[in-house]
Amino acid sequence: MKKFVCLWMALIALMLLTCVLLSSCGEKTEEKRGAQTLYVYNWGEYISDGSEGTLDVNAEFEKYCREELGLDVTVNYSTFSSNEDMYAKISSGSASYDVIIPSDYMIQRMVAEDLLVPLDLSKIPNYQYIDDAFKGENVYYEDGSDNRYSVPYFYGMVGVIYNSSIVSEDDEQIGSWELMWDTDYTGDILQFNNNRDAFGTALYYLGYDVNEATEAQWLEALELLKTQKTIVQGYVMDEIFNKMKSGSAAVAAYYAGDYLSMHEDNEDLSFFYPQEGTNIYVDSMCIPANAKNVDLAHEYINFMCREDIAVANAEYTYYASPLTTVVNNEDYQATMAEVHEDAMEILYGEMASSVPSQAYLNLTPEALTRLNDLWEELKVESSIGVGIYVLCAVILGLLIVIAVYQVLKKRRWAKLYD
Repeated sequence: MKKFVCLWMALIALMLLTCVLLSSCGEKTEEKRGAQTLYVYNWGEYISDGSEGTLDVNAEFEKYCREELGLDVTVNYSTFSSNEDMYAKISSGSASYDVIIPSDYMIQRMVAEDLLVPLDLSKIPNYQYIDDAFKGENVYYEDGSDNRYSVPYFYGMVGVIYNSSIVSEDDEQIGSWELMWDTDYTGDILQFNNNRDAFGTALYYLGYDVNEATEAQWLEALELLKTQKTIVQGYVMDEIFNKMKSGSAAVAAYYAGDYLSMHEDNEDLSFFYPQEGTNIYVDSMCIPANAKNVDLAHEYINFMCREDIAVANAEYTYYASPLTTVVNNEDYQATMAEVHEDAMEILYGEMASSVPSQAYLNLTPEALTRLNDLWEELKVESSIGVGIYVLCAVILGLLIVIAVYQVLKKRRWAKLYD
């Protein structure tokens, strides 16, 4: 009898232990499910990051997930310097991201190549605050669809930044792309270090369509860039900030929002939109086809459209916001007026609307290949050209040394025989 009692007690104890273990495993499983990482890939200096007393947007999203969604989320945030760099990484499959922020023409290309997934706008209720100018048929880079693949993040136009302590305000070329080719500023000019924008400056200057340029016009733009190559200090992207703010360069083509940021550190910097025409662009939030966390990606995009978060980002980046809640926010308007008295005019006013503007569209595969080839020709020739000049100089120097040595040698022998 005792044996049966002991056996039953052992069985009960075993069952209780099993229940405890299963419960423990269940808790650990729930914890594991709650811990998630959201991978975000964005342009450099393009989000309020907590520096200098600003709001740390990614930290706020992690807090929101904990307090409002009951999720343990970590944002893994990394940056790229050009659409082409971002595209190369995404298309190769070498990395997986949940949210990316490409520009319009690159979105069009990625949609065509099935590199993005359609968005569920019902999961992005703050989309209602996006200005109608960025919806429906106005979304030129999605062929008129109602933003099935993207939600606008920022937009703007490209202009020319110049240092008024170096470039005279009386210079007749101010207001034109011609300033970027002015030999008076040889060694002080900065050009974009990506093919679409660099060739765009030349095509706009020549008055050609940046999307429908003929072969002859592309070649003309190449020749124009080659002449500029001899006077530029370098081809840059994010490096422009330090160079223009420090005064180590005098003229550069870049984005209006970044000009406002640079001006804050160097009041000698001025800006204009070229009268011949310039690029207008939209950068939008998208979800790559290989994203691992699509639902959380939707949550992040919606969070970025929340008024307080969008205002924080706009005040940090100084780019034009597509959200009506931001543009009409009085605190935002006051902040921008402190940054630059004409900030709202530069971003949203007549200064921007008074010059012709054209957006980049995705080029055909043949045109993209041709553009890459022309870009390589420009960049490679630059490197080879410098190398040839250096080599020639070295060879010439050696020939001179040999000639002088031979002359001196003959003179010494002549003296010995005398």
